[in-house]
Amino acid sequence: MKYAWSKKMSILLLSLMVLLAGCNFSGKSSTEPAESEGGDKPAEQSEGKEENVLNLSLDNDIPDLNQVKTTDAISFAILNNVMEGLFRLDENNEPQPAMAESYEKSEDGLTYTFKLKDGIKWSNGDPVKANDFKYSWLRAMHPDTAGSYASILTEYIKGGAEFAAGEAEADAVAIEVKDDRTLTVELVQPTPFFLGLTAFVTYFPLNEKFVSEQGDKFALTNDSILYNGPYVLTDYDQAKGVSMEKNPEYWDKENVAVEKVNMKVIKEHSTALNLYEAGELDKVYLSSADVDTYKDSSEFATETEFRSYFIQFNLGKEPFNNENIRKALQLAYDPEVLTSVILNNGSEPSYGLIAPKMAGVDGKSFRELQGDVIKPDVEKAKELWEKGVEELGKTPEIELLISDDTVSKDTGTFLQSEYKKNLGIDISLATQPYSGRLDTMRAGDYQMAVNRWGADYNDSMTYLDLWEKPSNPHFRGNYTSAKYDELVASAKTEADDKVRMDKLLEAEKLILEDGALGPLYYDGLSYLQKPYLKGLVTHPYGASPDLKWATVQ
Repeated sequence: MKYAWSKKMSILLLSLMVLLAGCNFSGKSSTEPAESEGGDKPAEQSEGKEENVLNLSLDNDIPDLNQVKTTDAISFAILNNVMEGLFRLDENNEPQPAMAESYEKSEDGLTYTFKLKDGIKWSNGDPVKANDFKYSWLRAMHPDTAGSYASILTEYIKGGAEFAAGEAEADAVAIEVKDDRTLTVELVQPTPFFLGLTAFVTYFPLNEKFVSEQGDKFALTNDSILYNGPYVLTDYDQAKGVSMEKNPEYWDKENVAVEKVNMKVIKEHSTALNLYEAGELDKVYLSSADVDTYKDSSEFATETEFRSYFIQFNLGKEPFNNENIRKALQLAYDPEVLTSVILNNGSEPSYGLIAPKMAGVDGKSFRELQGDVIKPDVEKAKELWEKGVEELGKTPEIELLISDDTVSKDTGTFLQSEYKKNLGIDISLATQPYSGRLDTMRAGDYQMAVNRWGADYNDSMTYLDLWEKPSNPHFRGNYTSAKYDELVASAKTEADDKVRMDKLLEAEKLILEDGALGPLYYDGLSYLQKPYLKGLVTHPYGASPDLKWATVQ
């Protein structure tokens, strides 16, 4: 049967895309700055802007713009503004047709047939064709070219898992190109949020001819990427940032208002704030030390995301192969002190993994159903530490891996202090650039690390399946549990929503009680935004910011 897109349908569909896992991005806003009576308004400038240019900042370097390989929210956020899938999240976080004009869904919910818009083009003028999606999806699943996000395709598309495992050929994957504008895909099971999945970076198309011509140089420079989104990259430096200009070939270019966007890598909050006050940035995120100074400004506002920060213990490295050591360090700090005293930016202390307000069942969120799982307990931590040291036969040396941005360094210093105060131990900090931290974790060359994950879609599965036989077990701390795998796998095929949720609740409790993770906080952000900047959209899950609807007046 054929569906015309409607608001009624969209509320049934979940959407996704970034960061990573998540990132702090000086351009993430789903709301305009709150109006405030009075205050010193220390950062306010003129009401208008002379140039139709948007200046934002990135809080870390850009790891990788190869869409089938990348896993981080900074890269996702850039790609989401220069590329586009069959569907795109709108201003209300609901999936709307983008490259697709319409779709048909079979009665059993397993087969989707997409009809592409007529006249859609790549930035070089070539037409975007149905085969561009098939080529991209197969490339993202192929064992020789796939990245960590291959599972977001293989778990849903029939034949994808077998192809990714090298057990079947590409023609066994249920993706069919009927003509240049018609794409059909068959799913493993009914997936009510599948349209939202097509808005995710890994589902974006690729031009096979262009990718083949670029070879190993693909996605390394702005000239080695072909674009089909609202913007094109005119400059790209992993360490310095990107510049974008409006894509003249974009199908909806009339509704893209800002002509040029600059995103600079600025790791220090103080530096970014100085640039904001000088009029060189249009939005800036505040460090905890600056919140009280600016909270009465009419340019001040806060936002929240479905993003969780946690300690990732590496069970493959001593001493974290010892359960008592892991659990001691899991209980020996107070997330409330971290959020209220150190961060002071609207973040909430976490005593679980799944972010607040993420979907549950029967009108209750996952967190409301689960409650707290891990609460600080210094006396218990001391007891477990002593037991673990006795089992090891020595006091272990411990190093915490962190990124080199302000928030990560503050978090690392906090943990260092808490462990000294509560356990009497000294841990060292290993500070690396964001992309370097990711590479170190993928290589398994760490003991414990401050990590984060931003929801790709509004369901707890977006977190919990990360540790279900992960494609890179080192990155996920080499956690293995047959019971955990069974809970997550069975939840994926469970038709009864309540039974499914019970399995996911049990899975979260299990991984935390096994000491694989140490909950830290749920991300909240305080920021300043110029009054002339409107329509900059943040999605609580997926990629942000979304620049398509932004205006500078």
